[in-house]
Amino acid sequence: MKDAIDSHKYNGYAPSVGYLHSREAVAKFYSHPAAPLEGKDVILASGCSQAIELAISVLCNPGQNILVPCPGFSLYKTLAVSLGIQVKLYNLLPEKSWEIDLQHLESLIDEKTACLIVNNPSNPCGSVYTKEHLQHILSVASRHCIPILADEIYGDMVFPGCGFHSMAPLSTDVPILSCGGLAKRWLVPGWRMGWILIHDRNQAFGPEIREGLVKLSQRILGPCTIVQGALESILNSTPQEFYCNTVSFLKSNSEICYTALSTIPGLTPVKPSGAMYLMVGIEMEHFPEFQSDVDFTERLVTEQSVFCLPATAFEYPNFFRIVVTVPEHMMVEACSRIREFCNLHYRASNLETNYLDQ
Repeated sequence: MKDAIDSHKYNGYAPSVGYLHSREAVAKFYSHPAAPLEGKDVILASGCSQAIELAISVLCNPGQNILVPCPGFSLYKTLAVSLGIQVKLYNLLPEKSWEIDLQHLESLIDEKTACLIVNNPSNPCGSVYTKEHLQHILSVASRHCIPILADEIYGDMVFPGCGFHSMAPLSTDVPILSCGGLAKRWLVPGWRMGWILIHDRNQAFGPEIREGLVKLSQRILGPCTIVQGALESILNSTPQEFYCNTVSFLKSNSEICYTALSTIPGLTPVKPSGAMYLMVGIEMEHFPEFQSDVDFTERLVTEQSVFCLPATAFEYPNFFRIVVTVPEHMMVEACSRIREFCNLHYRASNLETNYLDQ
């Protein structure tokens, strides 16, 4: 970044889709023999959030609908609704490590379905889909001729033993707009650098999608030019040790959290395989003082100063999300406080009470 600043080359307006050499750097970094990319296939954006907004805007018209995961990142719905696009929520299955309920997904498709959003690895679930499951998802999209918006911002933030598979190399016919950015893998969300990778080997999108993305990007003249100037070095010169240390830290904290919460009566954590999140089910019948996950988490922060996000924010009540990026000693302390909170408010069911009395 300092080299980019000192060069004085990046103080003016850049092309709205980004400098060509920066787009070429991203294309080279993410190109795959089964899904090759060139600079013209990359649109730079102000963070992955803007990349997602551009992708939804170009794929969908008002009155159409998009398929969004549940639980899923709330921005998808916020953006779609603001554009006059209906949102249809397809179910993820916690008992199957948050795989997509493919039957439910397919039942939602109609003639107005314009796009399927797939978030892998997942926020808020921390799940990572197998190659086989991704192929099943692509089969559904192929049968119904629906393009995919692949939110892969957490790609490569995957724990050892679990492989990440980008969707594009697995697809032979489904056109895909893959969204990513620097925020997660490089831990710099404030730098606001994201991108769209256009995968369209059979030219199903035609010229319209590319032209539409250029026009939409012209509303705001691109992401930070200084970050664009540093992008090639960031992608190519970051030591592998940095990535390994990040993933190792996240895996360790996830295991600490999952192990601790698994032994707390009334909670059911779902083990993550990547990203930086862990979802925890609340057996609400054992916490009669609380009306909802929102009530539960509000009291948790009030009584124990532990803030977790109620999964109602992700359209998925009776769960909460934990972010595992805090220092290890704080993770341990947080789990201890959650245990204390649950022990105080947990109430055994009548069946359990009778059993204990006997």
